[in-house]
Amino acid sequence: MADPSSYRPKPGEIPDTPGVYRFRDEHRRVIYVGKAKSLRQRLANYFQDLASLHPRTRTMVTTAASVEWTVVSTEVEALQLEYSWIKEFDPRFNVKYRDDKSYPYLAVTMNEEFPRVQVMRGQKRKGVRYFGPYGHAWAIRDTVDLLLRVFPVRTCSAGVFKNAARTGRPCLLGYIGKCSAPCVGRVSADEHRDLAEDFCDFMAGRTGTYIRRLEQQMTDAAEEMEYERAARLRDDIGALKKAMEKSAVVLADATDADLIAVAEDELEAAVQIFHVRGGRVRGQRGWVTDKVEEISTGALVEHALQQLYGEEKGDSVPKEVLVPGLPDPVEPVQEWLAERRGSGVSLRIPQRGDKKALMETVQRNALQALGLHKTKRASDLTTRSRALEEIAEALDLDSAPLRIECYDISHLQGDDVVASMVVFEDGLQRKSEYRRFQIKGFAGQDDVRSMHEVISRRFRRYLAEKEKTGEWVDDLPEEGTPENGLKDDDGRPKKFAYPPQLVVVDGGQPQVAAAKKALDELGIDDIAVCGLAKRLEEVWLPDDDDPVVLPRTSEGLYLLQRVRDEAHRFAITYQRTKRAQRFRSSPLDDVPGLGDTRKQALLKHFGSLKKLRSATIDQICEVPGIGRKTAETIAVALAQAAPAAPAVNTATGEIMEEEEPGTTGSGGEPVTAGAPDERRGQET
Repeated sequence: MADPSSYRPKPGEIPDTPGVYRFRDEHRRVIYVGKAKSLRQRLANYFQDLASLHPRTRTMVTTAASVEWTVVSTEVEALQLEYSWIKEFDPRFNVKYRDDKSYPYLAVTMNEEFPRVQVMRGQKRKGVRYFGPYGHAWAIRDTVDLLLRVFPVRTCSAGVFKNAARTGRPCLLGYIGKCSAPCVGRVSADEHRDLAEDFCDFMAGRTGTYIRRLEQQMTDAAEEMEYERAARLRDDIGALKKAMEKSAVVLADATDADLIAVAEDELEAAVQIFHVRGGRVRGQRGWVTDKVEEISTGALVEHALQQLYGEEKGDSVPKEVLVPGLPDPVEPVQEWLAERRGSGVSLRIPQRGDKKALMETVQRNALQALGLHKTKRASDLTTRSRALEEIAEALDLDSAPLRIECYDISHLQGDDVVASMVVFEDGLQRKSEYRRFQIKGFAGQDDVRSMHEVISRRFRRYLAEKEKTGEWVDDLPEEGTPENGLKDDDGRPKKFAYPPQLVVVDGGQPQVAAAKKALDELGIDDIAVCGLAKRLEEVWLPDDDDPVVLPRTSEGLYLLQRVRDEAHRFAITYQRTKRAQRFRSSPLDDVPGLGDTRKQALLKHFGSLKKLRSATIDQICEVPGIGRKTAETIAVALAQAAPAAPAVNTATGEIMEEEEPGTTGSGGEPVTAGAPDERRGQET
């Protein structure tokens, strides 16, 4: 491990100009490439106190043994040089999207004398027109099969073409009219190239003009009573329209654009790109990358743009690129894209309308791709086994933790404090064992006390279950509520009967200490405890002053993150449910024997809770199903309840005196007041 001060440049050596820098290790291998508007300011950030650096950055500077830089005149040149060096050196600490060379493209070899339409994968070749990428090769073949009727371009290999030219007989496609058979001279090289150009124009989205031309030819043929030719043209138009239907219109203004969305977590990011040409989605691709450094969404977008357009020229770079976040600064990236296209390129975040709606679709695809990637990793038995072994080794456990329980606390500024318990067995979720808790030992916001209470309650029940031989049937909701109901498949109440080998808490040293203290108070010493802190993904152990830092590529760290994130999701879901129930509460809820049907009848009859509160007992008795005794109980309950604060229209400032929490709207549905309270803070 190198000391960064050993190779830090002397003051004044680094120029205060745009440039690109490279960190090299002791073997002179380039391990990181970056660009900067000011080399002096950027490089100074790497030579701070190591404790203040992000762990991944700290690993990079301690792995490096030297740094060098190249001065350029503009930020655009810096962007170009950075891309070239990343391609050349493949640095281990740069963001590297896993290449999508497996995606098939529809390619037209315009660099050949007789252009050929085919499916292509791998590196793009000069002089070849590409369309796509497509999700499956069969989708390309279906499209080509429809279009060959109208554009009978060669699709055969070089060997088949030469053999047909030698024998003077075309292949089957030549006989059935799906190839113009240039191999036997039915069309000249120029005529065949014109067909290929028309094919490319149609695939590029210029469909309207061509179809209108065919429709005019069909009309002319019919007027001249050439009905067979008109029928062929009619079928050609139908084939083209059927091919167009395979990609639905998503943007009505025939826009050419690429939409890029990013879904990310602490360690990985998924990028999805939709290629829209002529208002239709013509292709889709996606990447997943490891986040080797601390990086923003805008920087992820910048790296995606480099990979997407680094080898492209002309129309392959669209006029408009829509992204979820802009690089900082954005001007050099726009200039670089404009240079590659040869004209202006708009790089922006969609704000409204069809483009924003389509961007949301792309974002959902990115989230699904990231989730699928995680699921594939998690479902692999070998990977799960390795993850458990890594956790056992890192935490110095006697054996792999086959059952892991994770706890998280959630609240909204101290209100509706709840906790969650999720269970992973053999590295997979065991949702039937999930539990939810309400914090009842105290009021207010104190995550440490909450964690102590939850761990105590959970393992107190575990000890009780060990001592019991009968069934546990009392007061389950007070201690925990399972996600999938209160009973097992055999109808018996669920239990806390199974101990984990590892307890994970969402938090750092204070939460870990609280959990350990709760176990010690119960006399439990055979269950390991650790905490996973969100900010730097550090693993904390009881009584240790320093955290355990698992490698970024560790499957053990990945499993702990999944467990922690699932506990957070489960806690947030329960907390929001409790909060919604509180907002929907009404003084009528405290009236014994008054169910939802009669409450709705009361509110519908009087129109609002305020009018019901001012009604007499006789007037309340007029409501069907409400007797005098019940009416008296209702009147007493409403008199004792303090009137709720009037709702305020936040747009006009008007006090809505006629509506209160628990009132109904015009359709008889409950009106929920207090929605502004939902924005008072973020869930914890």
